[in-house]
Amino acid sequence: MISIKKNIAEFVAEDYRAAAVFESFGIDFYCKDRRTVEEVCEKKCLNPIKVFEALKKVSKTEHCSDKNLEKWPIDLLADFIEKKHHRYVEERIPILLKYLVKLCKVHGDHHPELLDVYRNFCESASDLTAHLLREELVLFPYIRKMVQLGKEGRSLDDANFRAVKTPVLMMMEEHEAEGEKFEKIAKLTSGYRVPAGTCNTYKTTYLLLAEFEENLQRHIHLENDMLFPKALAFEKALKCY
Repeated sequence: MISIKKNIAEFVAEDYRAAAVFESFGIDFYCKDRRTVEEVCEKKCLNPIKVFEALKKVSKTEHCSDKNLEKWPIDLLADFIEKKHHRYVEERIPILLKYLVKLCKVHGDHHPELLDVYRNFCESASDLTAHLLREELVLFPYIRKMVQLGKEGRSLDDANFRAVKTPVLMMMEEHEAEGEKFEKIAKLTSGYRVPAGTCNTYKTTYLLLAEFEENLQRHIHLENDMLFPKALAFEKALKCY
């Protein structure tokens, strides 16, 4: 429930996703933050109504089903992945890096595994950023081009690489590598289990990490099991024109 009387720490304790909302408005979250949203907004010259609307929106957000996505044409599926999953990764990476740095500074001496979590996430963040760019600049435009050629009844005679199989295999290898990194992170955190007696920032960070991994797995599933096989089949049919 959204209440103007809640302080920032209470919002995050009730729903960890509120931390990302506050970060999007430039509002830092601290585990014992007793400031109200209105107090922070007044200090930062923000419109509290917009902040409350964003908090309300995220509290009502649930995971969408992939049930009908397998019926989508490949260009729309690529658009969906880019707008939903790519943008999510871009938004969450800086937030998680910031929180992991905090945890390492405050709890690193007693929980040295945090340093390995941070190192693995840094590697994943760097590799994922490059991975998304390759998809957005090379693979997805090629998929959209194939669809356009198909609508025009034209053959695929001027591709910028010999076959869609080449970048698809590369993307799948990179997916496997990212999955392995998060297997390590999950193992280091004992399945994102928060140690007893730690602060709310610790809990929030682990919940965001778990959500990040879940989103990544959905992203990989949509590409490996839906988009890529459809793109390969579409290209094969297009070359027969």
